[in-house]
Amino acid sequence: MSYNTWIHKVSRQMVKPLVDTPVTPNHLTTGRLLFGLAAAGAFALGETFWNWIGALCFLLSMILDRADGELARLGGTTSRFGAYYDLATDAICNSVIFIGIGFAAMQGAFGTWGLLLGIIAGISVSIIFLVIMQTEIQFGHGTATFDHTAGFDPDDAMIIVPIVVAVGFGDYLLIAAAVCSPIAAIIICRDLYQRRKQLLADKS
Repeated sequence: MSYNTWIHKVSRQMVKPLVDTPVTPNHLTTGRLLFGLAAAGAFALGETFWNWIGALCFLLSMILDRADGELARLGGTTSRFGAYYDLATDAICNSVIFIGIGFAAMQGAFGTWGLLLGIIAGISVSIIFLVIMQTEIQFGHGTATFDHTAGFDPDDAMIIVPIVVAVGFGDYLLIAAAVCSPIAAIIICRDLYQRRKQLLADKS
């Protein structure tokens, strides 16, 4: 979304020693994917211990999400494939995390509604990243970037997820996500639609 938030700045310092080593940005992206999937699986168990493990995994996943791009820029190894791999991984990780939380909620008071709420939130997040990816494929890398505010961008809001689940309020988060994620998807998709129209007008 943005490339100069506080998480990017922290990641930038962390990956500096990796420049000119065999470690590539795509390695970090794959690590992001694996930690994201592990977090979703841990959250799906719905137990306090595993919620904390899931929270740690997801925080590491978020750091790696920023680190891959920082390593690519510092090392001059940016690529079209890497950018789209990063976006696809974002969509997967940010979607399955809600499905995992929903699966855990399904075993409690929510019943099957828990999983449904998780799927609604997950699909909404997927739509956001799909539209971002389509925009950047059509108009170029960076054309779907959003401005950050006070060092945060919209994607940074995901840092709330592992914290809230770890302290035992995953059910409330799930309800909020199922309501807010579709609204966010509509707002962001509308903004990107207007941006695409302007980009097409600038081309003609």
